[in-house]
Amino acid sequence: MTGSLVEAGEADLDRIRRWRNHPSVRRVSFTTHEIGAEEHRGWFEAVRADPSRRVLVYRHGGVPAGVVLFSDIDTEAGSAEWHFYLDVEGLGPETLPAWLKLEGAAVDYGFDVLGLSLLGGATLADNRQVLQLHRRFGFTETRRYVREVDGEPREVVWTELRAADRRTRKKR
Repeated sequence: MTGSLVEAGEADLDRIRRWRNHPSVRRVSFTTHEIGAEEHRGWFEAVRADPSRRVLVYRHGGVPAGVVLFSDIDTEAGSAEWHFYLDVEGLGPETLPAWLKLEGAAVDYGFDVLGLSLLGGATLADNRQVLQLHRRFGFTETRRYVREVDGEPREVVWTELRAADRRTRKKR
């Protein structure tokens, strides 16, 4: 399944920003303002220069359709944090199948390519669909905390998946 994820390149920059600036994506993000071209370019260059971060483009049916971000990649500890978002406008009725395949591809990439033993991520508590998707893939909630988003306190759910639990789930 990892074949559906490829390193993001210059040609992906505008589409990634367009997807990230979609109102439904911004609404469930920790940074909700509309991102300008200069800010986006700076972010992309910082990611590419940082070995503890990766930005990958998810291809659905061979067409760019989403982004998977890995950060805080710690090869010694075997852990990383991950996030994702989709081209919700372009996918239309393919959004749910793309979500499922993207999550599977991201989990496979984290454990099989990056060699992680633990993959974790933060999700706003009111983003129930994504939390449900994570549970479906075996992620478990390990803590809740409050984080400020646009000056307002928001509840955040941290979920994790361990490689050993993934192997068990895949065998079922």
